[in-house]
Amino acid sequence: MQLSNVFMLFGGLALFLYGMHMMSTGLEVAAGNRLKGILEKLTSNRLLGVLVGALITAAVQSSSATTVMTVGFVNSGLMTLNQAVGVIMGANIGTTITGQLIALDVGVIAPMIAFIGVALITFLKGKKVQCAGQIIAGLGILFLGMDLMGTAMEPLRESQAFIQLMTQFKNPLLGILAGALFTAVIQSSSASIGILQTLAAGGLIGIDSAVFVLFGQNIGTCITALIASVGTNRNAKRTTIIHLLFNVIGTVVFVGVCMLLPFTDWIAALTPNNTPAQLANIHTIFNVVTTLLLFPFGNLLAKLAQKILPVKASEKSEDQEMHLAFANEHNVGSTAIVIDSLRHEEERMLHIARDNVAQSFETLLNGTDTDLDKVNRNEEYLDYLNTEITRYISQQSSFAMSDADSATISALFDISGNIERIGDHATNMAEYVRMFQEKHMQLSERAQNELRELADITLRALNRISILEEGDRTGMLQEVHDLEAKTDELKIKFRNNQIEALKEGSCTTEVCVIYTEMLTDIERMLDHTLNIAQALGGETPEFTA
Repeated sequence: MQLSNVFMLFGGLALFLYGMHMMSTGLEVAAGNRLKGILEKLTSNRLLGVLVGALITAAVQSSSATTVMTVGFVNSGLMTLNQAVGVIMGANIGTTITGQLIALDVGVIAPMIAFIGVALITFLKGKKVQCAGQIIAGLGILFLGMDLMGTAMEPLRESQAFIQLMTQFKNPLLGILAGALFTAVIQSSSASIGILQTLAAGGLIGIDSAVFVLFGQNIGTCITALIASVGTNRNAKRTTIIHLLFNVIGTVVFVGVCMLLPFTDWIAALTPNNTPAQLANIHTIFNVVTTLLLFPFGNLLAKLAQKILPVKASEKSEDQEMHLAFANEHNVGSTAIVIDSLRHEEERMLHIARDNVAQSFETLLNGTDTDLDKVNRNEEYLDYLNTEITRYISQQSSFAMSDADSATISALFDISGNIERIGDHATNMAEYVRMFQEKHMQLSERAQNELRELADITLRALNRISILEEGDRTGMLQEVHDLEAKTDELKIKFRNNQIEALKEGSCTTEVCVIYTEMLTDIERMLDHTLNIAQALGGETPEFTA
C-alpha cells in the first residue's frame, strides 16, 4: 500500500467525519432548544423514546452524537436516567441506517446528493432550507468519504500479510478487541463499520471473521460518550454505563448464537454475493434484537447502572444545587442544554436576590444589623454567579444555533446582569442601617410605613417573575409594569413628604439625604425587575443603568 493510498484513506475518513458533523450542525440549528420540548413530550414513554433516539441518529448518522446528547440532557436535568434508556436503545437502531445505505451503494449518487445540499445552502436564503441543505450536503460528503476510503484500500487485496491478519479475527475475542479498539480510536462506529464493509466487499475479510469485529465496533462506539461524561454528575455517568451494558450484553448473546448456530450462513443466504449487505443486516439484527431483549428490563438496566455507580451521601445535595451543565458545539442538543442550564441558574439567582431584598427591608425596619453578613454573603454569591454565567455564555458563542435561540441566550445574558444589579441595590439598602446606628439616627414612623408599602410592591413584582415557568408572559409583564409605574409615583410623593418634614424640622438633613438614596435604590430595583419581565416577554428593556 503506497503512501498516496494512506493519505487517501485518511482524507476519506476526514470527509466521512466532517459529513457527520455537518449533519449534526444542521439538525442542531433546525431544532435547537425545541429538542427540549420534543423530548419532554416523547421520552415519558420508553417506546417513543426508542423512536426518538432512532430518528435523531438516522438524521445525523451517528449514535455517538445521540448518546452524547443524552448524557448532556441527563446531566442538565432535562431527562431522567429511565428516559435515557429508551433513547440509547433507539440510537443503536438508528445507527444501522448508515450500513444499510452503504450496502445499497448510495455512494454512486453521493456527488449528486452533495451538489443538491450545497445548491440549497448557496442559492436559497431561508434558514430552514439552509439547515436542510446542510444535512443533505453532509450526507453526500459522508458517502464521498466512504468511496474514497474504499478506493484507498483496493491495493490491500494483493497483500497476503493483510489478508492473513484478517483471518485471525475468526477468534471471537481478537475480533471483538480489534473492532472495539479501532472504533474507539476514530470515535465513529458508522465509519468503522463502513470500512469493515469495504474490506468485506474487496474479499479481504470473510463474514465469519467480520461478524466478531462488528460486535466489537458496537462496544467501541461507547468511548465517545464515556469521554463526554468526564466532569458530569453521577447520573450522566450512569447513562454511559447503560450504553456500554447494552452493547456488551448484546455482544455476549450474539457471540453465543454465532458459536452454537450457523447464524452467519443464514444471513449470507438472504443476500448471496453481497458481503456489505450481509454485514449491514447482521448489524441491524444485532441492535433490533438486543433492544427487544432488553426493552422490558429498562428499569433494571438503570438500577444496575446505579449499583455500578452507587448513590453517594453527597449526591442529593449535588443534585439539589444546579450547576451550569457542560455542552459541546459539535453535539446535537447543545443549545437546549445551554438554555435550560442558564434558566435554572438564573432562577436560583432570582431567589437569592429576592431573599436579599426582603432581608434588606427587614433590616432597615428593625434597625438591627444581625443579618447584614448574610446579605453580603448572598451578594458575593450573586456576583460570582453573574460572572460565571457571563463566562459560560461567552464560551458558547461559537455554537451554531437559530436566530430565535440566539435571541433567547442574549435575553438570558441581560437577565443575569439585571438580577445582579437588584442584589447590589438590596445590599445598599441593608448597609444604610449601619449609618443610622453610627450616627444614632432613626426613621420616622411615617417613613417606616412608606418603606413597608414599597417593600410590598417590590416583593410582589419579584414574586410575579419566573424564569423557568413559561406561562402568561403578557400578563406578567403588564403587572410588573404597573407596579414599577406605581413605585415611580410613590417615590415622588414620599420624597416630597420628606422635604415637608425637613421644612417642619421633624427630620434632619442627613436623614433626608439617606432616605432619598433609599428611594432611588428601590426605584432602581423595580427598573431592573421590569427589565427582566421585558426580556422574558420578548421586549427590549427600557432601563439600562
